[in-house]
Amino acid sequence: MSAEPQQEAEYRVSTLELFFDLVFVFTITQLTRKLADDTSPVGFGHVVIMLFVILWMYFGYVWLTNSVAPDTTVRRLLLMVGMGGFLVIALAIPNAFEAAGPAFGVGYLIVNLVHSGLFISAGGPGSAAAMARLAPFNLGSAALVFVGGFLPSTWRAAAWTAAVVLMIVSPYVNRRHGEFRIRPAHFVERHGLVVIVALGESIIAIGIGAAGLPLNLELVIAALLGLTLVYQLWWCYFGRAQDTRAEHSLAAMPAPERARAALSAFGWAHAPMLLGVVVVAVGVKKTIGHATEHLYLSGALALGGGAALFLIGQVVFRALLRIGTVKWRVIATIASLATVPIGLWLAIAQVAALVLVFGALLAVEDKLRA
Repeated sequence: MSAEPQQEAEYRVSTLELFFDLVFVFTITQLTRKLADDTSPVGFGHVVIMLFVILWMYFGYVWLTNSVAPDTTVRRLLLMVGMGGFLVIALAIPNAFEAAGPAFGVGYLIVNLVHSGLFISAGGPGSAAAMARLAPFNLGSAALVFVGGFLPSTWRAAAWTAAVVLMIVSPYVNRRHGEFRIRPAHFVERHGLVVIVALGESIIAIGIGAAGLPLNLELVIAALLGLTLVYQLWWCYFGRAQDTRAEHSLAAMPAPERARAALSAFGWAHAPMLLGVVVVAVGVKKTIGHATEHLYLSGALALGGGAALFLIGQVVFRALLRIGTVKWRVIATIASLATVPIGLWLAIAQVAALVLVFGALLAVEDKLRA
């Protein structure tokens, strides 16, 4: 089947989609809480598995509303059903590898069925046909998540990991994903809003970490440093109109290349960025109440490693879309990891060091107009 023409009617993100994102706020909060409660390698692995499983379908809904405007009663109702499925998933996150596993699986199956059904029925000739070929893979991964929810914890992790592997390989087994229709303005704006939602969780983490503590100079400085770091993550993503350049880059591509770039730059590259934000939020939360104490290795790694994960996603994102240099962000990634020993000495000093790393990065790039 031939690719669809490039000239598509553009539209902006609807208020219903913004409402849909409210459940994602809760999802990120739950993942942050889960990781903060268990920062062991096993706990981190569980969060990574759940985040990837959730992001695959959450981004799937971004692709859905990019092709299917939620402008009829039936479409809006189906999106609300999907939102309900995501809410069940979010509620299950804290105990997803324990008693809430079945609820996680059922919610995920609902999300999948609504996504595939609405996409195939209303996505238009090219997108619907491409989705019809992808749907068996999505439903297969949903079946693994559903069945895994009823298995013991170790087997559950294995089943959900297998679902993640199936998600990763499915676009390359089904090579017709170039037929998906991509409206660049809506697509870029929608993913940017997802990043904003995730960054908002980092600010919430500051408030949660400060709850019940006396409002003294130490707490104020720690909170302001945390806020500055979150702002710098925002600037890395949106500064110097990076989102606008990303939109122009997508718009200039022919249809097959555009779909591949959308999958790689806004799928694979965004996953480490969002994971990085979640991990940084955990580090900030642990720092706020213990600013003048040392962090344990898990907390120091959360700050430095989370920032590095975010920057790795940024490097891949910019390289794939060819929208700026990546050299300085690679250096900043290494520098972020180098702050971990500082946190083992003094928590607030590591946050300050990360603020300096990102400040230097943004200053250099601003000077070079990267």
